[in-house]
Amino acid sequence: MAKDYYKILGIDKKASKEEVKKAFHKLAHKYHPDKSGGDETKFKEVNEAYQVLSDDHKRAQYDQFGDAGPNMGGFGGGQGQGFGGFDFSNFSGFGHDGGSFEFDLGDMFGDFFGGGRRSARDRRGNDLQTSISLDFKEAIFGVEKEIRITKPSTCTTCKGSGAKPGTELETCSQCNGSGTIRNIQRTILGSVATTQVCNKCHGVGKIPKDPCATCKGTGVVNEPRTIKINVPAGIQNGETLRLAGMGEAITGGKSGDLYVRVSVASHKTIVRQGSDLITTLQIKLTDALLGAQYAVETLDGSKLITVPTGTKVGDVVVLKGLGVPTSASKRGNFIVRLNIKLPEKLSKQAKDIIEKLKGEGI
Repeated sequence: MAKDYYKILGIDKKASKEEVKKAFHKLAHKYHPDKSGGDETKFKEVNEAYQVLSDDHKRAQYDQFGDAGPNMGGFGGGQGQGFGGFDFSNFSGFGHDGGSFEFDLGDMFGDFFGGGRRSARDRRGNDLQTSISLDFKEAIFGVEKEIRITKPSTCTTCKGSGAKPGTELETCSQCNGSGTIRNIQRTILGSVATTQVCNKCHGVGKIPKDPCATCKGTGVVNEPRTIKINVPAGIQNGETLRLAGMGEAITGGKSGDLYVRVSVASHKTIVRQGSDLITTLQIKLTDALLGAQYAVETLDGSKLITVPTGTKVGDVVVLKGLGVPTSASKRGNFIVRLNIKLPEKLSKQAKDIIEKLKGEGI
């Protein structure tokens, strides 16, 4: 069966050489036999497709004749190819000499071989997550909250250096100050060079001469910390605040972030709609007909509103600038929806009055 090399790499027939290379790198990484979940058969197919489509001459022949054309065979182990026909010479940084080679796994396969070119500044603690509860008014106007959380934190005694205050750091004897250890391993692929962060200095390159008594030289302590959170005005239920650098602290690396999920309690009489706050006011039928004044509870205290004459169910009264803050100087509106409360029972006198109104066409 004819092979569709473009389909194997998942690219268009008009793909550029750079697109061909990117697709190949991605799939070779995915299917490499030494990787957990790898697939040797697909790995060979991907390499075969790349050998053709990365060569202008071979690609032109393939486009005209398919994989039956000249120079289309022999991808199983030709010169310059390693395991499964994989041509390592196509990758920058790979040496080649008489069928054996050495390369740094930090380029492509470092993540699943356990090596890689990770420096100390690249190492980062885990992100942490917690939650806080706010009442409705706190969420609208913003508030400063304190939370208590136990986590690995930078040692306050040595400021994270791991050294006793007033003492110095010395060059790590294990990595000679480089922060990394280079190992050569023999695999089915040949001699493989891996670069790992030094486990003695954790990539810093220096270690304390006299360790800090609080953190025992690690620069990190696991203890309860009180953290202040400035909750911005207008935050909504379910939103998350990110506190950079307040997550897990690690030796020789950056601290992760702390994510705080916000839960907002509902209000008894007020609901939020965008930047507006809305409440419903029950008014008497006579007040709807004749007009009246009512006191309304807002988040800014009690406000007096005027119900106009001839008010209908669903009419609103708008109090401008008493809604949700949208900036330092602007706020949405507070909207009062008017609902006419009809009497459940009428006295004889009330019925007589209504009958007279009915006679007038009201």
